[in-house]
Amino acid sequence: MNDEPATFTKAQELRSFLFLTAVMAPALAVITVAGYGFLVWFYQLFAGPPGS
Repeated sequence: MNDEPATFTKAQELRSFLFLTAVMAPALAVITVAGYGFLVWFYQLFAGPPGS
């Protein structure tokens, strides 16, 4: 087994940073907003629209 700590190059770190900021952050934001919208829609399916 290899007991050496993992070392990352600057290029690997830059790729990881760009992936997290350009792909994962927007994807998580879209999933969060869509999930909230679905929950509101599902709630209103049973409770009716606001004010009714």
